[in-house]
Amino acid sequence: MVHLHFQILKFMFTKETYIRRRAQLKAQIKNGIVLFLTNNEASMNYPSNTYRYRQDSTFTYFFGLQLPGLVGVIDIDDGVEKLFGDDFGIDDIIWMGDQPTMADLACMCGVAQVHAMGALQAYLAKAVHKNRRIHFLPPYRADNKIFLSNMLNLPIDQLQPHASEELIRAVVNLRAVKTAEEIEEMDKVCDLGVLMHTTVMKECQIGKVERELAGRAEGIAISGGTGVSFPVILSQNGETLHNHHHEQVLRDGRLLLADMGAESVSGYSSDYTRTFPVNGKFSQKQKEIYEIVLQANLESIAMAKPGIRYWDVHLNAATVIAKGLTELGLMKGDYKAAAIEGAHALFMPHGLGHMLGLDVHDMEDLGEDYVGYDNHTFRSPIFGHGSLRCGRELQQGFIVTDEPGIYFIPQLIEM
Repeated sequence: MVHLHFQILKFMFTKETYIRRRAQLKAQIKNGIVLFLTNNEASMNYPSNTYRYRQDSTFTYFFGLQLPGLVGVIDIDDGVEKLFGDDFGIDDIIWMGDQPTMADLACMCGVAQVHAMGALQAYLAKAVHKNRRIHFLPPYRADNKIFLSNMLNLPIDQLQPHASEELIRAVVNLRAVKTAEEIEEMDKVCDLGVLMHTTVMKECQIGKVERELAGRAEGIAISGGTGVSFPVILSQNGETLHNHHHEQVLRDGRLLLADMGAESVSGYSSDYTRTFPVNGKFSQKQKEIYEIVLQANLESIAMAKPGIRYWDVHLNAATVIAKGLTELGLMKGDYKAAAIEGAHALFMPHGLGHMLGLDVHDMEDLGEDYVGYDNHTFRSPIFGHGSLRCGRELQQGFIVTDEPGIYFIPQLIEM
């Protein structure tokens, strides 16, 4: 049963935005038919008790509709755009109130033609019979894999190799460069992310349980948007990079790491990582480490400009960290060579940052190397450097995270 309400649709951009985006896509695809699937609702523990609905980001980008049960189609050869789906019935309306028709939805995003979902398979079969190319993106949800497999008569294990690289590259080219209206939405959700962090800092007290602060942050994300952009990471054991355990009591002398962000009602994400002392005051050792990370952070902000490879910004951050740790006696030797060879990764095993947009790791479902790398910049095989999600040359309109860190991971140090 669909639980979404029509009101969420009011947070779309104007239909001209979606018409323009689809026109830009058509200009980059040579021929064939392009398919865009919505996400379906996902059940928590029985069919009608579902998780918060999250639309597929690329469908959101090109059509804006935050509803399941739809398929968007762009026929590149004749330029016609279609929306496949079924009108809501009385059983849905009883629970949800009056709902838009398919014709209403198509009008909202500027699509000319509407068809029942039952007509899709015959439409695609006819195209395949004529040897027309069917472009689709790599599916990441099991139900959509099954749906595509049935629609295209392809074994599930053949969907990934048959996904359209031409379409992937075209979508990345468009979504990577944020327009003014997208940046305005990003500013709002970044402000919401700041409020999450500053509230946790203000309410952090010895004796509280981590989950009290994690819940407080998540509540702010829900009150100002649709929720968190990824599960909250908030822990006194911040050396575990993706630590979702929130059961510890806050103790004097410990540091608390918070890695969290919000998602706006329009679908855009924020992502910040900060570390602060539980008792409100760094010890001398803590301060020395913190200052190294802060310097790497500030230098990265200063370096990041259009025309600069983010790989070079990452390497500079690694060098700042290696230099600072060498000066403290925690590393030794030539700090510049240490950073180049990846020795810094004993303390910073991740990359500096990633693209940010409609996804917190923007477009990662399309393939990280398509998003963060290009024909001039390739992923490093070196531990630490190889974890950099975005190394390509920056362009005007890119939004990337800047997240240097120093982590003391006992198992890694022991190795």
